[in-house]
Amino acid sequence: MIKEVVKVGLPVDEVLSIKKRRILPLNYQPENTEGLKRIAIVTGTHGDELEGQYVCYEIGRIIDENPELLTGIVDIYPAINPLGIDSITRGIPAFDLDMNRLFPGNLEGNMTEYMAAGIIEDIKGADCVIDIHASNIYLTEIPQIRINELHDEMLVPLAEKTNIDFIWVHGASTVLESTFAYSLNSIGTPVLVVEMGVGMRITKEYGDQLVDGILNLMREMGIWKGETKAPRKPIISRDPDDVCFLNAKKSGVFIPNVKHWVSLKKGDLIGKIVDPLQGSVLDEIVSPVDGILFTIRDFPIVDEGSLIGRLLVGMDK
Repeated sequence: MIKEVVKVGLPVDEVLSIKKRRILPLNYQPENTEGLKRIAIVTGTHGDELEGQYVCYEIGRIIDENPELLTGIVDIYPAINPLGIDSITRGIPAFDLDMNRLFPGNLEGNMTEYMAAGIIEDIKGADCVIDIHASNIYLTEIPQIRINELHDEMLVPLAEKTNIDFIWVHGASTVLESTFAYSLNSIGTPVLVVEMGVGMRITKEYGDQLVDGILNLMREMGIWKGETKAPRKPIISRDPDDVCFLNAKKSGVFIPNVKHWVSLKKGDLIGKIVDPLQGSVLDEIVSPVDGILFTIRDFPIVDEGSLIGRLLVGMDK
């Protein structure tokens, strides 16, 4: 069942509509859902982050092929920033606004504030929300969940069931209160923020991993009674010193020497920054610590200071 979440008028008699798909168990009607658990899968906040599109498709497909296994409500929101998705731009086109800086919105506000408030109104009260993001076009991220330390106790037990590799608990001061996740978490609707893959691409391997995790979480919540894969045990980081940032010291072309999500020893070569005109190596990026490379530069052109990668310090796979 396709439902309209919120709509606003556009110039020249057009309408911007944000839609969701609601999937109910067999023999349940929309007006008769009392007592059912509900999970919401949300993506498309940033129009250049497409990894979640595949996850939405796969979850819907699997449920459609096994409708008798569904025992709760699944709401799928593939594009809460439809103008951004259509134009593959991060923000809301023409407004130069980041959708994830508008929440909780205002039903009496302007167009974008009204949209944000309508989304929050529709999703609040869900038993769990999966907010799927990708990295930008410059970096590739392993599947991970990022959590505000204020909501650590509520969210980490849920995150551990989602088959991701890494749970990164951030200090409260680093989390913007105008985000979708913060707005819902602060009113008691648990939101897990997933970051994975790379901008403007779909990484099927990561999507399949998360789909397995969402099904497992649904089973644990009593929404799905099908067989699921046992989730992998994630690394959990709560200490800011667990993460080491690698930045370019020179401008040039970055040539990686290692693959993503590998264990490194101090001094291991991660990659080189080269000058294609002179045919020379400008800098070698070496690991300053023992650890796991969980972020790596995907876009080869770098400027001085560009992020090359992130390491989980002192950890091994």
